[in-house]
This record gives sequence, structure tokens and C-alpha cells, in this order.
Amino acid sequence: MANEKETYMADRRAVLIPGGGYDTRYPLFLYLGEALRRAGFRLHGISWQVPEDFSLDTGGPWVYDQVAATLGEGTQLLVGKSLGSLAAPLAADRGLAAVWLTPLLHRNEVVEALRRATAPFVLVGGTADPSWDGAVARRLTRYVLEIPEADHALMVPGPLARSAEALGRVCTAVEDFVR
Repeated sequence: MANEKETYMADRRAVLIPGGGYDTRYPLFLYLGEALRRAGFRLHGISWQVPEDFSLDTGGPWVYDQVAATLGEGTQLLVGKSLGSLAAPLAADRGLAAVWLTPLLHRNEVVEALRRATAPFVLVGGTADPSWDGAVARRLTRYVLEIPEADHALMVPGPLARSAEALGRVCTAVEDFVR
């Protein structure tokens, strides 16, 4: 029985999708990656160079294509930060569960994709982030972590320990979600 479970767990794959200026080597991904590994996921981190002429108004297809090209056998979870949430239509199209960190909830294409998603997803954002809308998030999913005073990097004012605490809360929310 243990071998069957190990085989099943080895087949679980999570794709980590960076933001525009927040790549998969930064703290959120570092700690979430460890949490996902401990939960039995193999990780695939995307690395990209956002084109200089990139625009949020026309960039959705570029993000979609970048992420679609990395999906492989056993992909069960997308974890995207900010700009990476432009891949929400891909998650909806493929029925993939997702974790969206500081999603661009001010963008209609992201919200519409989340509305049509059939797989569960987590939304994580901060009240000091202009791209976050807690009311919209709570209408879209029951899996919401809203961090008071957190900015778009999920950093909070005051002693750095408060931001580290916020990072811990994000990890716990994701650990609970993937269980």
C-alpha cells in the first residue's frame, strides 16, 4: 500500500508561475514550494522575461501560452503570483486547482476566468494592494486569505516579523488547501 501512495504522490505536479517582478526564487515561492513538496508535489517553476512592450491589456495570451507550454503529465495545481493570475483562464479551461497570490482582481479577464473555474482555488491578497478586492474574492471562492495592511508583495508595515508572520499564514492556508 505504501508503494501505491508514493507512486500517486510522485505523480502530483505543481507549476509555479512568477509575477512580473517576483520570480519563483522569492520567499513566497520558496516557502510554498517546500510546503507543496512536503505534501507530495513535484514542482516546476517557470522562469520568464516579460517582453519590454508587455501590456496588461494585451498580455493575457502571452501568459497563457507561457504557462500552457509547461503543463505536463500529472499537473494538478497552478500557483501564480500577480501577473501569473492572467493564467486563470488556462486553469479554468483545464479544470486545474490553483493558488493565486495577489491576483489581479481589478482585471475583468481574471475575475471572469475565476467565475467559470470548476476546480477549487485559493485567493491570497492584502488590503493595501490596489489589485486586491476582498469582497470580490469572497464571492468567487470560500478559500480566501486576506492579510490586513499587506501590499502587493504581501509585506506589512512595521517590524519585519509581521511580514514573516503573514508568509507563515499563506503557507498554512496552502497546506490546508492541498490536504
